Amino acid sequence: MGKRDRRRRRKVCTFCVDKIATVDYKDVGRLRKFMSERGKIVPSRITAVSQKKQRELAQAIKRARFLGLLPYVVA
Repeated sequence: MGKRDRRRRRKVCTFCVDKIATVDYKDVGRLRKFMSERGKIVPSRITAVSQKKQRELAQAIKRARFLGLLPYVVA
């Protein structure tokens, strides 16, 4: 009846499903999926990305921001 009865589906890592070995900082379209509308990096508990890929993703987003491919903040 309550919350105990609900079963959550286990989320799977999108990078593992698509068999992507490394996160590319030049793939801006894919990186934008893991950013909020304000330009912040979305946590892995929401995006269901594995811990290793989340670290790579954060590094790639920061690198793309530094090179001017992605904005730091959206006004």
